[in-house]
Parts: sequence; C-alpha cells; structure tokens
Amino acid sequence: MTHKQVIIVGGGPAGLAAALRLWEKGVKDILILEREHFLGGILRQCIHDGFGLTRFGESLSGPEYAQRFIDQVIETGIETITDCTVLDVSGDKIVTAASRERGLLQFQADAVLLTMGCRERTRGALAIPGQRPAGVYTAGVAQNYINLQNIMVGHEVVILGSGDIGLIMARRMTLEGAHVKGVYEVQPYPSGLPRNIEQCLNDYHIPLHLSHTVVDIRGRERLSSVVVMQCDENFRPIPGTEEEIPCDTLILSVGLIPENELSLAAGVELDPRTRGAFVDENCQTQVPGIFAAGNVLHVHDLVDFVSLEAEALADSAAEYLLAGSLPACPLAVAAGANVGHVIPQRISAARDFTLSLRVRKPMQNVSIVVRQGGTEILRKKMRKALPAEMIQLPIKAEKLIASADMEVCGMKRTFTCIVCPNGCEIEAEYEGVKVLSIEGNLCPKGKTYVTQELEDPRRTIATSVRVSGGVLPLASVRLTQAIPKNRIFDAMNVINEQTLTAPVRIGDVVVPHLLGYDCDVIVTKNVDKA
Repeated sequence: MTHKQVIIVGGGPAGLAAALRLWEKGVKDILILEREHFLGGILRQCIHDGFGLTRFGESLSGPEYAQRFIDQVIETGIETITDCTVLDVSGDKIVTAASRERGLLQFQADAVLLTMGCRERTRGALAIPGQRPAGVYTAGVAQNYINLQNIMVGHEVVILGSGDIGLIMARRMTLEGAHVKGVYEVQPYPSGLPRNIEQCLNDYHIPLHLSHTVVDIRGRERLSSVVVMQCDENFRPIPGTEEEIPCDTLILSVGLIPENELSLAAGVELDPRTRGAFVDENCQTQVPGIFAAGNVLHVHDLVDFVSLEAEALADSAAEYLLAGSLPACPLAVAAGANVGHVIPQRISAARDFTLSLRVRKPMQNVSIVVRQGGTEILRKKMRKALPAEMIQLPIKAEKLIASADMEVCGMKRTFTCIVCPNGCEIEAEYEGVKVLSIEGNLCPKGKTYVTQELEDPRRTIATSVRVSGGVLPLASVRLTQAIPKNRIFDAMNVINEQTLTAPVRIGDVVVPHLLGYDCDVIVTKNVDKA
C-alpha cells in the first residue's frame, strides 16, 4: 500500500481544478486517478463554445477549457494515472484501483476528493415500452460517437427531453446533415438553458413540444418509428393523442445522475434530492477527510461553477490536512417552498459561504429569501428563476446567529419507508441520530425505520448462487437478516464465490455468519440433481 496526502478520484474539470488549487496551497503529494485514457472528463467531447465566461472571462470550447487545466497539471508535475478505474473507497480513506499498466493498486490517503462527475439517465430508467432496435442513444453517447469517433448515429432524429446536451445535439446533428423532427419534453416547460433553446432549436427551426413524451419504440434491427403522446399535469399520457413519427434515431436527454457508487462504498450519506453527498460548507461529507464537489455533488449548468466549487473544496481540504480536522458545522440548511435543493446542507456560522440552489419550477418576479429561525438573513429579487439555472447566494457570517444562541434545529430529509408496501414518504427533522419531528408515516414502524436509517442503515438482498450438477444452473438465495447498507457489495463478493452441488433444498445454509454478522445466506429454491 502506498501513502498519499491526497487522492483525487476523477480527472475532469472538478478534479483538475482542485488539484491545481491544492498545489498552490503547498500540498504537493497529490494523485489524480482517471478511468479514461485522457484527462478532461466529458469536456473532451463538448466541442461547442460557451465555456469559461465566468472562470476565464472568455468563451471557449470544452476541449480548450479542459486543456488550460491539463497544461497546468503537466507543468506542475502533479501525478496522474489514466486508464485507471477506482474499485473502492473505504471510510478510512483506503483507495483501491485497477490500472491497465500497473495492475491492482491500493493507497492510504490523508484526504480523498470525490470528483467523479455524473452519468446519463437511460432508457431502462425511463421504462419506455416497445422493442429494442438499434438507433436509441443517450445524448452523451451520441455526442461521443459524432465528436470523438466520427460516427454518424442517424439521419431522421427524434429527441426525448430538453436537457442541454440534447439541445446541443439537435444543433450538432442538424449541422451534420441530419433531420431533427422535434424535441419532446414531458414537463410543461423546457429543462435546458434559454440560450440553448434559442441558438440550438429556434435558429434551426427545430420544434419543441412541451407536455409530450415517447410511449412506444418500434422497429426490428433498426428503429423505424416512435409513438408520442401529450401528457396531463401529472405527466400521464392523454388517450387519443397518439402520433407515430417515422425516424431511425431516438436520442434521450432526460437528466443526469451524480456518479456516487464509490461514495456509498465509503459510507457517505446521500441527499435524496440531489443524489449527491450531504456536505458542509467545506464540501466535506459526514466522513471526515472525504470531500465532494462538481457534478458528483449536484448537477451544474455551467462548468465554470464546477471549477470554482472544486477550488473552494481544495481550500478546505488544505486546511484539513494542516490542522487534522475542520470546524464543526452544527447548523442545518434546508430547502424551503419551491426550492428543489440547496448546497451545502450544514454550516458553521463562523465564516462566509455560498448557497447553491435550484428552484422547482419556472417563476417570474420572485424573491429568494434566506431565513434563520424567524430572522431574514438575505433577500434576492429576480425577474425570473428557472430550474435549469443554478442560483448562487453569497452569505456573510456576520449576519448569522451563532448556534449556541439558536434553539435546536435539525436536518430535514425525506425518507421513503421500505418496511411495508405502503412506502410512506416520511418528512423527518433530526439532529445527529435523534429524531426531532416526523410526519407522513401511516404506522409506528415509520419512526423506527427513520431512526434505524440514521443510526445504522441496513438492507437485505436476494441473489443467486451457481449449482453444479443440477437440473438448473442457479439456486436463489437470500439473507436471513439485514446487514449494514455499505457492506452490500462486500456481501455480494462473498456470495458470488460460492458454488453449490445438487441437490440443494430450501433453507440450506450457503454462508453462515456472513461478514461476521448474525446473518446467514440460505437457499430459497429447490434444485434437484440432474
């Protein structure tokens, strides 16, 4: 095992910006791990301009923006390993990775910076009915094919979703000679930036259909058509509004999800609103020494904000490395009415910080108000506020009330109870692992579940085990007790190593005391001998 002061997981715009700021702060023992062959992340395929206006004061393409950071990383000599996939990050900051050239690597870090970015929501996540022909792509995959691999993905194109990448690809494919028949958005308002609607759709007379969605995909080897329908205010298709549109390509631009599997492995708690980590004003997760910034924390609309947030993270990480800890952040920050999410979720009230947030729906002539208790801290008037645009509010510490003078105010979070089929959406306020208030639970089990989620979230799983010499190749198995949620993949590794010999019977113990817990893996299906 090799010791490193800082391991940065991800060599995109966030990871590169954080590394360079740490170097400026005097932290030299830095290692960036990047799974792609090149540094730069998604920016390498974003050949359109509009990057850098905030960070550099000029309009750059994605590759140009990334190269400015890459050149500085090379000049400073910051160590990087590309073609290297991080397999695991533990709560005690042990990073395990696999490199094509160096094999299996393991590092003990003083601090870990999570900058893995995000991924696209796919057709599987949308559960669109129909056949599975070629010609269905996410917008990012189509962008990669056209801009990096010189592969034209189609000629008669329908785009589902009005996210920014989809809008940009509508223009890109039009410029390459494709006919984009329309962009269909299930919401009654577009989800992309207004400037992209203007320069990517309106400039090329590409129609935008709001409150519409794709309900069927048709074709055998290649996509031949899609069926779209109008949707009501609850996003349900309206019968009688079906329209079949001939096309050979369907591009999905239906949202981005922070890439947080490694965060979960490290025991980092995620915010169900952002699907990123809960962080304090230092971008530190609840696991000391593990930080997160960029699209892995919450999806940004501008890469400039990603870089600036990562640089702020690096300032805090440098302070952590010097002092061994950071000041406590006892004050909770919660999203109020019409606010989708807010970052950070905890503050100290001892230093200035910036709130980043998005509104739930488009609004005009509104005020965004920050309150602490009944005291108004800040009010910002806006002519318009859009979900597509992230809003940033600088807050002065001098305006805040110290935590010692505040009555107990806890974190707020929505829990989806999994104890029974009701699946109650439970709104809970809590401080540490103590539940302060709870509502939305239809039975007492809800409070028990929330308490368990705060103290020690546990899950049970069902999977299958190989069977040798049986009439079936697999036997289904399950756990007899729930185990800590962050050990699920460890449990799967143990289970996947097992091979049973037929015959096997329901109740047979496959693995006793799984991972040392009072939990067995037992068979749930009989498999006779062949």
